[in-house]
Amino acid sequence: MTSSDSGGAAGTVEDPHAWLEEVAGEAQLAWVRERNTDAEERLAGTERFRRLRQDVREVLDSDDRIPAVVQREDHLYNFWTDAHHPRGLWRRTTWESYRTADPEWEVLIDVDALNVAEGTTWVWHGATVLRPGCERALVSLSPGGSDADVTREFDLRTKTFVEDGFSRAESKGGMGWADGTGDSVFVHTDLGPGSMTTSGYPRTVRRWRRGEPLEQATEVFAGRPDDMVVGAYHDRTPGFERDFVVRHRAFYDTEVFLLRPDDSLTLIDVPTSAEVGVVREWLTVELREEWSVAGSTHPAGTLLAVGLDDFLAGSRSFEVLFAPGPATSLVGATWTRHHLVLTILDDVAHRLELRTPPAGGPGTGPWERRALDLSGGDVPPLGTTTARAVDPDTSDTLWMTTTGYLTPTTLYRLELDEQGATVDVEPLKSSPAFFEATGLVVEQHVATSADGTRVPYFQVGPVPAADDGEVIPGPALLWGYGGFEIPMLPGYSGTVGRAWLQRGGTYVVANIRGGGEYGPRWHQAAQGARRHRAYEDFAAVARDLVARGVTTVSQLGTQGRSNGGLLVGNMLTGYPELFGAVVCQVPLLDMRRYPHLLAGASWVAEYGDPDDPEQWESIRTFSPYHLVEPGREYPPVLLTTSTRDDRVHPGHARKMAARLRETGTDVTYYENLEGGHAGASDNAQRAHMEALAFEFLWQRLAPDGS
Repeated sequence: MTSSDSGGAAGTVEDPHAWLEEVAGEAQLAWVRERNTDAEERLAGTERFRRLRQDVREVLDSDDRIPAVVQREDHLYNFWTDAHHPRGLWRRTTWESYRTADPEWEVLIDVDALNVAEGTTWVWHGATVLRPGCERALVSLSPGGSDADVTREFDLRTKTFVEDGFSRAESKGGMGWADGTGDSVFVHTDLGPGSMTTSGYPRTVRRWRRGEPLEQATEVFAGRPDDMVVGAYHDRTPGFERDFVVRHRAFYDTEVFLLRPDDSLTLIDVPTSAEVGVVREWLTVELREEWSVAGSTHPAGTLLAVGLDDFLAGSRSFEVLFAPGPATSLVGATWTRHHLVLTILDDVAHRLELRTPPAGGPGTGPWERRALDLSGGDVPPLGTTTARAVDPDTSDTLWMTTTGYLTPTTLYRLELDEQGATVDVEPLKSSPAFFEATGLVVEQHVATSADGTRVPYFQVGPVPAADDGEVIPGPALLWGYGGFEIPMLPGYSGTVGRAWLQRGGTYVVANIRGGGEYGPRWHQAAQGARRHRAYEDFAAVARDLVARGVTTVSQLGTQGRSNGGLLVGNMLTGYPELFGAVVCQVPLLDMRRYPHLLAGASWVAEYGDPDDPEQWESIRTFSPYHLVEPGREYPPVLLTTSTRDDRVHPGHARKMAARLRETGTDVTYYENLEGGHAGASDNAQRAHMEALAFEFLWQRLAPDGS
């Protein structure tokens, strides 16, 4: 196998490392094993590594963690892993029991026992319980943690898989209930030649009725081969049962159709870049681009609402539920029975607000607005507060979670009345403190990017110490992502606390362009040909940390995963003078080949199309694999990936390691044989991978440290 290494769409230079793209070839895995052995010898033989791994594993396996739950009628369902159940337990309990310090759990599926019985390596991918009744579920399991998985019907009464029940073979895709009886499902999966898109996801969706062969199931929609993925779902809200088809032509380009009982389709005709929501009588539209409609122009980031039936009849009389400001953005919304709860960021600080529709329905009055009263909860000043409905069909109860870099997570049950007043805030569970936070402080700072843009970042570390009035710099780890409109928000991490902070390190999270901290405009400012802005922002934060005396170049490390791996790959090749070490995990790195590797074609809307010669001229400027220069000095780098990653091809990391080795760079490479894009399949693997990364950082940034 060879591929174009440089140049335009018809590149002329062959890639000498293209052979490493064959995932499971004998020669390729021999290369991987050799690199893994070297990494283990370099990193895993120290006493510090063993302490790091133990510290991380204790956090991951702690019985004192908050068991996250979802309510399905009378039960609360949870998936749980610990030292005795590394692949996990799917289980449920009651509200009465959950409120106690030691709930009684009814185990539904023991994944470890299932693996023994079936001789497999299943990784849990979730379950969908059939409502009403909650007697059946569709359970998804992945072999080794890949995105591709299987779906099997499960009987919640007998706690066994249903013989001759609905079952989907291994594929990317999914299956969901298509009615409340359990007699049909919507399925989008690999059905043979022509059924998958160029991105590797299903192109068609079918309604599959119990008892009929899958190949005879009614096709309700077929997308184009160059679409990203299609699917369908059933809205089971009592009194508002409806079916929808969703066609993702690309990231940020989606069509939503109302699927009529006769299988005809009605397009919800809004901008395809917008996020569409339908709840009971209401249609909401969250804009990602400016939209002029009915004589008004709404900026990107606006949330609009209108009656669904009115909209389908031609009305475009939208009400503005949220309009972004220079420093504000909408990052979440959840419906309760009578309210819509908005999560808003203001300079990356959280607040919750209510929007209450008129009791008489669309057209009977304006929505009411009010702040959500959180006085009964302990909300950290530089932290994250999120809310989600417990059961939007029946109550105005919310799960509310608060967390911060130094504040362990707390879960509350927050009860509202029909007018939106807070009736009760009940603390349910709190995570333990996994590390000593005394002497540590959280701060928010701002760096100035190359074009003058202000870039905020969070800094967590020791209370500034001084020697003769000067700040004493120390090891610092700079984390970032900067893509797909995903904001980097404060959260408690026992792993980071134990492995980095309590050993004297400073932890920094940069809110660079490409993310969602300031809504769509912040993302689009670093999308496609503007990608370099994200990297300039990150470099500005690195420089600011050194200029402020927090750290030195030799003590500053950076770490990123996936798109964040592309970020730190560009730090390695574009700004090597700013860092003492780089940890690059499950990364994209070869931006010439990425659309032709696994799910890469689905990200063209984010990065651009390298097969277009004009776009490649821009993309090549942030393709780390092509920016490695012989004779240039690069900081030490740890590259990690997973053989089972079927989202971001392991060839990216493999080839980068091979190319860097040719330059004499200090390269450590480790590839986990399981784990998918998560990089690990159980807590033992996660602890091992985390310990490798932190040991690498301590060796390179503070060789005399603890």
